[in-house]
Amino acid sequence: MKYPAFFDTIENIIVYDELCKFLGVNDDGILEFSYTDIVKTAGHSCATVTGAYLMAQKGLKALYEDKTPERGNIKVELQKAPRENNTGVVGSVISTITGATLDLGFGGIPTGKFNRRDLLFFEADIEHDLCLSRLDNGKRVYVDYRPQKVVNPMSILMSAIKPDAAEEDKKSFPQRFQSMVQEVFENADKVIEITY
Repeated sequence: MKYPAFFDTIENIIVYDELCKFLGVNDDGILEFSYTDIVKTAGHSCATVTGAYLMAQKGLKALYEDKTPERGNIKVELQKAPRENNTGVVGSVISTITGATLDLGFGGIPTGKFNRRDLLFFEADIEHDLCLSRLDNGKRVYVDYRPQKVVNPMSILMSAIKPDAAEEDKKSFPQRFQSMVQEVFENADKVIEITY
């Protein structure tokens, strides 16, 4: 798969998943997600996918500090409905990373351990875009994503799809669009806000 070179500069997200170790997927239960992995899952790279990746990355660091995040032991709450502002895409990305699902995920082994269901919630009664909570100790962090601080994705999109769009704008659109994504990553500390 050929993709923009800057994808390789994006910090991976590392989590520990005890289920992987239990089932023999690997010896240590460590899973590493790259942005490219998430792009393959989503099928595209845009400001929404970027925001979801960054919210997970920054949110998990704040939630676990110096510890490795424990996939499957995290509750995920999103303020908006799945179809509102592509929040369903955000939920899908964060679900992939955290293991949290609605009622579609793994139900656990007969003892009840490793359940991944009912850990992902939309239209949550929160004042932020996202809330991540640890199931082991109840600690939570709130995360907001504000890409408009550095980019205007809709303006770039409209420059290529409006009826009178110039051929050069249409031709250069893919490169310009991914340059916008790169700019968001380069300004991660500006576009992501963490609240405790």
